Amino acid sequence: MKGDKSNCPLTLNRSTHVFRNRSYNVLSTPFKSSTSNERTRRVLGRFDADKVSSDGGAVLLREAEHRFRVIRGLSECFTDHRDPRYVTHSLFSMVAQRVLAICCGYEDLNDHDRFRNDPMAEMFCGTSSPLAGKSTLNRMELTGSEAQRYKKIVADFGAMERLLVDLFLRFHKKNPKKIVLDIDVTDDPVHGNQEGKFYHGYYRKYCYAPSYIFCGRHLLGCRLREANQDSAAGAVEEIERIVSQVRRKWKKTRIIIRGDSGFCRDELMSWCEENGVDYILGMARNSRLMKRVKKETRKACVEHRETRKASRRFKSLRYRTKKTWSRGRRVVCKAEHLEKGRNTRFVVTSLKHEEYCAKTL
Repeated sequence: MKGDKSNCPLTLNRSTHVFRNRSYNVLSTPFKSSTSNERTRRVLGRFDADKVSSDGGAVLLREAEHRFRVIRGLSECFTDHRDPRYVTHSLFSMVAQRVLAICCGYEDLNDHDRFRNDPMAEMFCGTSSPLAGKSTLNRMELTGSEAQRYKKIVADFGAMERLLVDLFLRFHKKNPKKIVLDIDVTDDPVHGNQEGKFYHGYYRKYCYAPSYIFCGRHLLGCRLREANQDSAAGAVEEIERIVSQVRRKWKKTRIIIRGDSGFCRDELMSWCEENGVDYILGMARNSRLMKRVKKETRKACVEHRETRKASRRFKSLRYRTKKTWSRGRRVVCKAEHLEKGRNTRFVVTSLKHEEYCAKTL
């Protein structure tokens, strides 16, 4: 090539993967930087691209999948009863397509009318042809416990639950001495007349109330629930399943359950005590508890008044409810006084004072 190429746009030819010199007159606008004295440059706009994508992050997700094989493990939780002679989209390709779409922000199946032609999605799923349409993916998502005429892909939901814990165990080279399982419930807003919707007074919206169990940044369990039930509903079954799976591999690892006051239930605490699992659970204030920490509350208030700084006092005590608890348990109080006023908190725990003092908790 001869002459000065500085003002000529360069494009990537997809067939030969080399740069070639071309000229376009689609849009040519003078541009000068407002922060420098550089010479005027031209901004060229082109609208003749073949297949483009704005989901470049799929490349990183593909490398993560090659390393950890999460989607591969998820696809193995399904059984495909389709006749292979008439199959266009493999089971792994459909599962990978659905997971990638959610990661890229395309949650609805309607989005796949266009997403199925995304070149990055095709690359991620290992094909150069258009991916499955929304109807094909819908049949896979509506899978039941048995194959039907139009729904021949069957999911093993128990295997999916075990997969999350298996991935967590696989990521640890050594057995940890202690793990902390955080359990919580959050809101999943619904729109329209979705099945099982209920109004939640705390979140002030119609929603579902899914429960999650994490260990650090690892998700060990999740379950979609209706919002018209107690936060702790089903918690014992979920924790029992996860703890038993963890202990099959890590027999000597200490397990601690941590949750807010919504999980402060005698059923959960009794199960933990019977199975050698420790717990730290938030506890709602009541008049009996407030009377027993009245001295600490007053001291925190006086100190804050003198220093104008946050003041805290801690106390460990033995407590039992009048009706709901089957036994007395250790309750730790934090009597705190801030600029906004008094902030007294309680937790109930099975941890001994010799290991964890009131201030540590």
